[in-house]
Amino acid sequence: MPHVSQRAIDAPPSPMRKLSPFAEAAKAKGVDVIHLNIGQPDIEAPEQFWQALQAKRPRVLEYTHASGNASLRKKTRELYQRDLGVALEEHELIVTTAGSEAISFAMMACCNEGDEIIVPEPMYANYLGFACVAGVKIVAIPTRIEDDFALPSAEQFAERITPRTKAILICNPSNPTGTVYLKDQLEALRDICLKHDLFLIADEVYREFNYTEAAIPSVLQLEGLQNHAVMVDSVSKRYSLCGARLGFLVSKNAEVMRGASTFAQARLSPPALAQIGVEGAEDASREYFETVRREYMRRRDVLVGRLTKMDGVLCPSIEGAFYAMVRLPIDDSDRFCQWMLESFSHEGRTVMMAPGTGFYSDRNSGLDQVRIAYVLNVDRLELAMDALEHALSVYPGRKVASSV
Repeated sequence: MPHVSQRAIDAPPSPMRKLSPFAEAAKAKGVDVIHLNIGQPDIEAPEQFWQALQAKRPRVLEYTHASGNASLRKKTRELYQRDLGVALEEHELIVTTAGSEAISFAMMACCNEGDEIIVPEPMYANYLGFACVAGVKIVAIPTRIEDDFALPSAEQFAERITPRTKAILICNPSNPTGTVYLKDQLEALRDICLKHDLFLIADEVYREFNYTEAAIPSVLQLEGLQNHAVMVDSVSKRYSLCGARLGFLVSKNAEVMRGASTFAQARLSPPALAQIGVEGAEDASREYFETVRREYMRRRDVLVGRLTKMDGVLCPSIEGAFYAMVRLPIDDSDRFCQWMLESFSHEGRTVMMAPGTGFYSDRNSGLDQVRIAYVLNVDRLELAMDALEHALSVYPGRKVASSV
């Protein structure tokens, strides 16, 4: 039998999805599985999305331009001009098949095989998978839950730069930690990138979900970084359109965008129907975003309030996005999350969470952490926290706090 590639062997499974067979088995037994494992909001998309689809119903669903419909690209550039004050030329933005493809294109356009990208961890788990496919090495720079996963210092980044380093990659606000990086921190990263001639790739898909009083600048707004900044965006969270699979890759670096455009041609085109709908969704009012933002803040407060009252649980401050990376008194997060689905229910319910190990480059890290996505309404969150609290009291692998 022929052997599969080393890439296929090395590709890490998604911590958000790898336990799905156990969730399906639990549901088959009649257990109500509350999904806090994945960033799938229950918020409705803007009505303008559906109106646009109804208004334009093509009889033939053709390929679109490889870089996306010209009308959508133009409208999106106008939004960046309005919201960020960033003027973009036509070639400086392409439409991608969600933010996932934008990240992959960015890695492949910026890096050769064997090059390195420095990423704070815990990190969005799929960065590791995208890097594996692209032949890129992720160099993790650790953050601490005790410090609310604060961005490491410029000196810590500099210590990890080697001749193979090509980029720094951040997610702001952060998935999975909810940490927000502010202007002075981004400017420090800018200075490092300029000094060492690196790309600064910023995953900004949660930009609308900022719960601090300070504005979060885009990397596109950082002075002097025009040839170094690469921005990834998506409609999945902003408009609650995860299934539309539509995103954007933006950079003023002509060579990066030329390479990304070539990759886009090879995959033919981004989703045609989604582009029609998203062009309508971009007419959503600021009130839509503010209403959604307030709702997520309410959910965050409920989640944090419940977790901080649980014995042995550490929940850091959450400043943005809709995730919490939480420390639990458990022996192994993979074992615990599987046990929750296989062997536990409380009043007919259990909770599906993402094991913390999948958000670290070293699988021995995150053993006592889980990522919780607070994407469901407050009533469901309360039921989930009831189940989690009871689970922690009966879990066979619970850690006992050492006495001082």
